Amino acid sequence: MTRSFAYLIAATLALAAAPPAVMCASPVPRPVEAVDILVDGVAQPRLAHGGRWYVEARKGREYAIRLRNPYPVRVAVALSVDGLNTIDARETTAAAARKWVLDPYEVVVISGWQTSQTEARRFEFTTEENSYGQALGKTANLGVISAVFFKERVRTRTSEPSKDQRRREPAAPSESAKQEPAAARDESRAYEEYAATGMGRRTGHAVEQVWLDLEESPSQMVNIRYEFRPQLVRLGVLPPVPVADPLLRREGARGFEPGFAPEPPPRKK
Repeated sequence: MTRSFAYLIAATLALAAAPPAVMCASPVPRPVEAVDILVDGVAQPRLAHGGRWYVEARKGREYAIRLRNPYPVRVAVALSVDGLNTIDARETTAAAARKWVLDPYEVVVISGWQTSQTEARRFEFTTEENSYGQALGKTANLGVISAVFFKERVRTRTSEPSKDQRRREPAAPSESAKQEPAAARDESRAYEEYAATGMGRRTGHAVEQVWLDLEESPSQMVNIRYEFRPQLVRLGVLPPVPVADPLLRREGARGFEPGFAPEPPPRKK
């Protein structure tokens, strides 16, 4: 007998504004395309290096995680940031984690840590010392975003889904006032700082609980490392920025240029 597990389903900001398009005719994307890191709604470039995927963390900026279900069945996605489940901040295996549920070919945006049935706190790129993981004393996995997809076990249905399997229409989200920005830090210390995720401002994000029977093995796993630019350069993920040599500039100095003093431009009347 297959066990049933309880999971949470996302009523995301994007879905509250408009229902997702059904992309049944689209091809199944490569695994990494199932996850995007968004800053101001724009997917950040993914950088391949050493068999891993990297994204540049932008210090002090909020970000969100876009999940795409490439399958014709529902999936439950175990999503962790810095090793912490985005729903309850627990450190567990992917199989045991509480998960986000996506309908076939659905796209949802998870914008923060789920703090209640109706609210979340925005993901925010910050330093290790100011991270949510540091506040909880859980720092073993800072700097990584992980999404593990489990397909719903397919069964032949002869009737309509039961009431508890249907999703309610999400309520329009509400946002609280933005928190005051943190004071700027000395940029000369950037080479010492490593990226992590903090808890940003509150935002409306209603969820509800549903029941699914899932396949035991995940269908795909996506891990994305994120770091500030100086660390990506040190790791060899990004090339170093060329530094202008002032001595070479001075060696190019020539003194007088040939010609005569130019006439001034005419005055406007």
